[in-house]
Amino acid sequence: MKDEKLLLDLASKSIESEFNKEIKIDKEKLVKENSFLDEQRATFVTLTLNGKLRGCIGSLLAHRSLLDDILHNARAAAFSDLRFDRLSLEEFKNIKIEILLLTIPKLLEYTDLEDLEKKLIPNKYGVILELDGKRATFLPQVWEQLPTFNEFVAHLCKKAGLNPSSLSGLPKIQIYEAQKIKEESSKS
Repeated sequence: MKDEKLLLDLASKSIESEFNKEIKIDKEKLVKENSFLDEQRATFVTLTLNGKLRGCIGSLLAHRSLLDDILHNARAAAFSDLRFDRLSLEEFKNIKIEILLLTIPKLLEYTDLEDLEKKLIPNKYGVILELDGKRATFLPQVWEQLPTFNEFVAHLCKKAGLNPSSLSGLPKIQIYEAQKIKEESSKS
C-alpha cells in the first residue's frame, strides 16, 4: 500500500511540476530509498475527470526504470495525449490518476478463432494484436466496455486499421496482465 501511494504521488507530482516549477523530483534519493523504482517496468497512466477519460499514455514493453516510466507517462497523459487539449491547472485539481503495472507480453498460441475465444479471458488479459505490419492493444479494463469476445476483437481490429474479417488470417496475439493502482479521491 505504501508503494502504491508513492507511485500515485510521483505521477501527481510529475504533472503538477508543469504548473509549479518549484516542484523537484529527486530521482537519486527516491531510488536509494525505494530500490523497486529502479526495476525496468512498463506502465500506463490514465487520467479521469468526473468519471470520463482525460488522458492515457503508456508503455507496452519495459524499456526504462519504473520511476522514469511513471514520470514520463503521467506528464504525457496530461499534456501530450492528442485526443485532448493540455490539462489545465483547474482540471489537475480534480483529476483521478490510475496506474497500471504491466507484465511482460506473452505470445498466445491458438489454432483458430474458437480456440482464441476460449483462451482470451475477459477482464484478465490485455491484448496486443498484430497483422500485416499493423498493431494495436487494448488494456484489460477495455473488456468492461466491450464485454464480448466479438465486440472486443472487432474494435481491436479497427483500432489497428484492420477489417475484423482479417481475423481469418490468424493474427499474432500477445497477452499481458495489469496490476491496477488507483487514487481513491481527487486532489482538491
